[in-house]
Amino acid sequence: MKAVRIANPHEMGVAEIEKPVLKAGEVLVKIKYVGFCGSDLNTYLGRNPMVKMPVVPGHEVGAVIEEVGEGVPEGFTKGMVVTLNPYTNCGNCPSCHNGRYNACEHNETLGVQRQGVMCEYAALPWQKIIPAGDIPVRSCALIEPMSVGFHAVSRAGVTDNSYVMVIGCGMVGLGAVVRSSLRGAKVIAADIDDEKLALAREAGASYTVNTMTENVHERIQEITGGRGADVVIEAVGSPVTYVMAVNEVCFTGCVTCIGYAKSEVAFQTKLFVQKELDIRGSRNATPADFRAVINSINTGKYPIEKFISKVVKPEEAADAMKEWSENPGKVFRILVEF
Repeated sequence: MKAVRIANPHEMGVAEIEKPVLKAGEVLVKIKYVGFCGSDLNTYLGRNPMVKMPVVPGHEVGAVIEEVGEGVPEGFTKGMVVTLNPYTNCGNCPSCHNGRYNACEHNETLGVQRQGVMCEYAALPWQKIIPAGDIPVRSCALIEPMSVGFHAVSRAGVTDNSYVMVIGCGMVGLGAVVRSSLRGAKVIAADIDDEKLALAREAGASYTVNTMTENVHERIQEITGGRGADVVIEAVGSPVTYVMAVNEVCFTGCVTCIGYAKSEVAFQTKLFVQKELDIRGSRNATPADFRAVINSINTGKYPIEKFISKVVKPEEAADAMKEWSENPGKVFRILVEF
């Protein structure tokens, strides 16, 4: 079957790989759309230490069920539109013992620690197949990245009394904007790109801040009446935005971190103590987060189609990735259509 494969940094192309053989307890899906995410971009650039090349990327999926294996419970039928839970969990580590399987110490995500699903077919345990109801199969490829943002909002304990600053309005950040607004929070979207900020407003942000052209601290103080944000969700992964998060959160506020900074971050740690901050990591997503995203998309309130920057064929994937790597700030999601 046809697959997109990254052989070496900056080397991506179409390859022929074996079609998976369906086993008991598994569901075979026909992949329709797969999104490129930040981890795929880092793999392409040679900056992802968790990846062993060559690798088939991809874990943001819209698919339909092709065949159901023996021992799969009722409710999975041929032609059903689904997405995939791309994570694994060992069942033995502290995270698993605490029921937080999304943060498993030994997690292997599709397309990162194991081969991904940017290919024509995939076979997975039925527990990893998530029915998407009436959502168009193309939109299903947006569910996983949005669920990561949804999970961060849960980790932060956002309520309708919160000012929530979301730093970074890519797909994950937009997920955090949507979920925070659904919880009744007053959302402040921050990014360097005005187009992304405009889309964040459509996704539920009440305020926007261009961190390149505005004085961020003055603007946050103005919006919050001099208090600072109750919650700051960092969805970029850079030293600048990590420091910004600690600076702009209010006293006794919560900073929730999604992005991976690629270099060390120097903090004024006195702010951790003086503000008595809650600083939390947020990793991946839970099945409940996936369901919440599906419910939000089904409302029809959000401009989901605008979250898709481009749809390309497998043969065009390498050019699309190169284009994204050269101008990452202008891309929400690129989907590969099979």
